[in-house]
Amino acid sequence: MKKMLPFFLVLIVAVFSSIELTAQGVYKDQFAHTFSIVAKDTTTGEMAVGVQSHWFSVGTIVAWGKSGVGVVATQSFVNPAYGPQGLDLMSKGMSAKEALTTLTAKDEGKAFRQLGFLDAQGNAVSFTGENCVASASHFVGENFAVQANMMLNDDVIPAMKMAFEENATLPLAERVVLTMLAAQKSGGDIRGKQSAALIVVGAEPTKNAWEDKKVDLRVDDSPEPLKELDRLLKVHRAYEHMNKGDVAVEANDMETALAEYGAAQKMFPENLEMKYWTAIALANSGQLKQSLPIFKSVFEMDGNWKLLTKRLPKSGLLTVSEGDLDKILKL
Repeated sequence: MKKMLPFFLVLIVAVFSSIELTAQGVYKDQFAHTFSIVAKDTTTGEMAVGVQSHWFSVGTIVAWGKSGVGVVATQSFVNPAYGPQGLDLMSKGMSAKEALTTLTAKDEGKAFRQLGFLDAQGNAVSFTGENCVASASHFVGENFAVQANMMLNDDVIPAMKMAFEENATLPLAERVVLTMLAAQKSGGDIRGKQSAALIVVGAEPTKNAWEDKKVDLRVDDSPEPLKELDRLLKVHRAYEHMNKGDVAVEANDMETALAEYGAAQKMFPENLEMKYWTAIALANSGQLKQSLPIFKSVFEMDGNWKLLTKRLPKSGLLTVSEGDLDKILKL
């Protein structure tokens, strides 16, 4: 990163001096030259934003979304206000195009902006200001839009388009990650890579703010942000099974809990959390014999899990007899 810094500073100075950013107030905004995608899954109604950049913590300023409303990517010389303001306008009935047009019309720095908007109906729109750093372009397709600036070459946008369209059978989150991986493979950001983010929101508005994002993953600083994002998405999917297992335990549905914990464990067999709760579900469903080897392997890796096991009967999370509990704790 130190090797790139002088070039980047020279670039910024050149842009500032030649286009008089100070007069327009653009100097106040953050730099997030990047590639991104906004997209909708026509089967589930889910909407997503995916982004990668050679900039720290790109997900904090570029990616925005709200269930039942839409998603926004605001990049290049970023004006983060496009995120919440765009979502607000779409929530009031504006289409993605109307919201984007309304906001850019009032923005004196729009020549330096790059944007992707998508509303709950799947209407997508992109905007690339004339002063975005080349290679800069976008493509708007059916239920998606891809946009990129400061790319190594002009192959990035076509690669993203092709990847998104060719992976239509995948869940939206996985499809978006593959689209970004294709962008990176085709050249990506001319400066390299540092951070990435993925947001997925639902088709319908949510009553509670904490239910709004179905997927919310960020890699703030990594030599391989997309590879790490892909790994985190797999972990996220495994923990979706874990969460369903927890709900089943609360409902005393041990058969479902066992199935969900087992599905999670198959995805990450070395994860102690997943192995442990699979053992708990087996024990609670009367399959103590099958649970004991799993308990033993977990306890050997970390004795604190045995201490936790002693505490579970009081909370109702472990419902075996005292004799069976002794068998577990003697492992």
